[in-house]
Amino acid sequence: MELRTERLSSGYGDRPVIRDVDIRVSEGCVTALFGPNGAGKSTLLKTIFGMLPPLSGRVLLDGDDVTGLEPAEMLKRGVAYVPQERSIFPDLTVEENLKMAGWLIRGNRSLLRKRIEEIFTLFPVLEKMRTKKSILLSGGQQRMLEVARALMLAPQIIVMDEPSAGLAPNVLFELLSMVSGLKNAGKTIFIVDQNIREAVKIADYVYVLERGEVTFEGGVNTFMKSMEDLVRSWLKF
Repeated sequence: MELRTERLSSGYGDRPVIRDVDIRVSEGCVTALFGPNGAGKSTLLKTIFGMLPPLSGRVLLDGDDVTGLEPAEMLKRGVAYVPQERSIFPDLTVEENLKMAGWLIRGNRSLLRKRIEEIFTLFPVLEKMRTKKSILLSGGQQRMLEVARALMLAPQIIVMDEPSAGLAPNVLFELLSMVSGLKNAGKTIFIVDQNIREAVKIADYVYVLERGEVTFEGGVNTFMKSMEDLVRSWLKF
C-alpha cells in the first residue's frame, strides 16, 4: 500500500502552513520527514489523516483519492496515526487502552482478544503491566503503548509524529528498533522526528520540509552527505 500527496496545501483558516507538498511513502519502506520547528510537519500529517481539511491538492492511497476523509475512515482503510501529543487514557489500564483502540472490531471478541495477545507478544514490557493504570507507566512505556494502540487494527501504513520526543537514549533505541521490526513485518512507515541522527538510521528515503515546502527528497545516503550542514542551518530559523 502506497501513500501519496499531490500539491497538498493546508493550514488553519485560510492561512496556509504547507504549500504544494508532494510526498510519496512507498510500500514496505520507512520514509522520514525532517525539518525545523514550525516547518509544517505536523500540519502535513494531520491533513493526510483527515484531522485538518486541505486548502488544495490531494491525498492518494494506492491511487484512490482519500482527500479529507475522516480519521475513522482512514483507519478502516489501513492507515494508523500516532500523534505527537499523548493520546492514551491515563486512568485506564494498559489492556483497557488496547481494547479502546480496537473499537472498530469490538463486535468480534475473539479477534479483539487475538489482537491484544499479538500486541503483548510484540511488546512484552506492556504485557507485564497489562493491569496497571497507564498513568503509572514511564514516559517511554506510554509512548510504546501509543504505538501498540495504533497497531490494534492491523494497519498497513503507520504515520508517526515525533515518537522519540522526551525519551531517554536507551528507550529511544528500543523504540526505533521496534519501528525497524514493523518494517521487516511488511508495514509501511511514515515518520516525523526531530532526532534526525537516530531516525535516519532506520529510514529508506528522506524528505525535508522547510517553511511549508519540500526542499529536499532523496535516498538516505544522499541525505547523509548534507545532513550536518542542514541541521546547522536550521539553528538560524
